[in-house]
Amino acid sequence: MTRLVATLFFAAVSAFPAVPALAEQCAARADMVKALGEKFHESEAARGLVNPSLILEIFVSDRGTWTILATDTHGQSCVITAGEGWDGSLMAAAALPGT
Repeated sequence: MTRLVATLFFAAVSAFPAVPALAEQCAARADMVKALGEKFHESEAARGLVNPSLILEIFVSDRGTWTILATDTHGQSCVITAGEGWDGSLMAAAALPGT
């Protein structure tokens, strides 16, 4: 089910690759990670391979803020979405196959 939700999410995001608000929120990955750490106290909590050219990363803070980045093979990262109220306890409770 989680894979289906992720697939649908990326299909929706891919359908709108030229959304100006998202395009303005892109930078080198190192700069993006530094800014998320300094401004929001967020650090990487998870990452997954979307396809051979794109990595999805989730950054979260102890305060509950979160940001999802998409990073390409050239090291360019773009904010996909961000929000508040992250509940990491659900991730710890979910057992992944093969773990």
